[in-house]
Amino acid sequence: MTSAIDRRHVGARLSETAIHNGTVYLAGQIPENNPGADIVTQTQEVLGHIDRLLGEAGSSKASILQCQIYLTDISEIGQMNSVWDAWVAPGHTPPRATVQATLGNPDYKIEVVVVAAVEKA
Repeated sequence: MTSAIDRRHVGARLSETAIHNGTVYLAGQIPENNPGADIVTQTQEVLGHIDRLLGEAGSSKASILQCQIYLTDISEIGQMNSVWDAWVAPGHTPPRATVQATLGNPDYKIEVVVVAAVEKA
């Protein structure tokens, strides 16, 4: 018997969150409020979205199981990492991959995909 999938913020194209068997899956988070801003501003916004969505799902950045980061310009990884390093939970740094990619909107410099464990029901 499979447990139900809890989908949240469901749209026509995607759900922002899916929760199944104690695991939270987030859609790629983008800087929708600050398109065209610098990488620092966009990273701060994206990490804020992740905090909010994980909190709604009963999780947090300390329970991230895996993170995938897509940058349009890999030369900006240092600036992105400065924001990441200040945000990530000390002692709970997750497995992570960071790659250069062409994103769906040319104004977006970053997209982040996260999988996390649920901490509480």
